[in-house]
Amino acid sequence: MAAGPTLIGSVQRALHLLDAVGASERPVTAKALARGVGLPLPTTYHLLRTLLHEGYLRKLDDGYVLGEQVGALRKHNSLHALLPKIRPVLRALRDEVRGAAYLSLYSGGEIKLIDIVDAPELPAVDLWVGVQEAAHATAFGKCILSCLDPEARRDHLSRYRLADLTPHTITDTRVLEQRLAEGGAVFNDREEYLLGTACLATPVRAPGVVGAVAISLPARRLPAVEPVSLERASRRVSRAFALLS
Repeated sequence: MAAGPTLIGSVQRALHLLDAVGASERPVTAKALARGVGLPLPTTYHLLRTLLHEGYLRKLDDGYVLGEQVGALRKHNSLHALLPKIRPVLRALRDEVRGAAYLSLYSGGEIKLIDIVDAPELPAVDLWVGVQEAAHATAFGKCILSCLDPEARRDHLSRYRLADLTPHTITDTRVLEQRLAEGGAVFNDREEYLLGTACLATPVRAPGVVGAVAISLPARRLPAVEPVSLERASRRVSRAFALLS
């Protein structure tokens, strides 16, 4: 007879507590949770403290409710469900423009690279400097920065210095702000992140979503690229996010 899976009892008990809190329309006390899940009260308190510390629960005056981390999980799960619809759009963009395609989002106060679609003959950029640290030097970073309200943009720029990555990188905040204001619908990176490489990006627009679709390709090919393919892809991605909201 095949052996059953090895299960971690404490993880099971914590998940049962989360299920019980999530199933209740009102805050739930520790005693009620212990009775409902069938746990000793000391064990229940121990697990609740851990779940509180990690942000999966919040404690109100009259009991426990789900915390912000549960909402984050839901958001990530929704995004994972959406990726199968977005990836064909990025793949079509890659094939049409003959460059690697990217989707990036502003989430939790940070610019995050969500998906990359490339090919052996169309490789993605070697991201030798982190996306957050290099927003000023990438097309999708500048695109997202331009979409933020002034306070959020100042917050981001206050946390990450404008590092000098190539001779073409913008390192003056005033110049960057001017470029962001003048960017229009399409932003570019002309060898600002990596010599020999250029990128184009355009915003993803949907309720509650700040993001960008981008392509990268050899800098010598940039003048021949028509942004219409990129803008078409961003509209399709925007519609997918709008349906999710």
